[in-house]
Amino acid sequence: MILSNSGFRILERALDASVLRQQVIANNIANEGTPRFKRSEVTFESLLKKELSGVKGLVGYRTDPRHFEIGEPAVAKPTIQTDRHSVMNNNLNNVDIDAEMSLMAMNQLRYNVMIQQANHDIRMTRTAIGGR
Repeated sequence: MILSNSGFRILERALDASVLRQQVIANNIANEGTPRFKRSEVTFESLLKKELSGVKGLVGYRTDPRHFEIGEPAVAKPTIQTDRHSVMNNNLNNVDIDAEMSLMAMNQLRYNVMIQQANHDIRMTRTAIGGR
């Protein structure tokens, strides 16, 4: 069905990445005044783009999901990266509240678009099944 096709699975993973990004941004904002706190960000779109373009590096074969991954995973997963080198404030914190609020608004818009697309796909499937 449409809910198990690759396009819907990519949309599902993008929604998961968006939720994770919202949590990371909220954590950055909550720690805006914490001395020595370093902001984090979620990387997903560039990994997904690389996956969709077919560029793959060396990937180790795993016989058990508990084994370590060798190379980049075949399926792009959102990753959290912490910026440990920049400094924004006198307390060695690197959170720019204006930038974080902008990123949160952009992430919210992106999430809303993806939810609308998922709802559209589900509605089209219902229409196809119902015959109307």
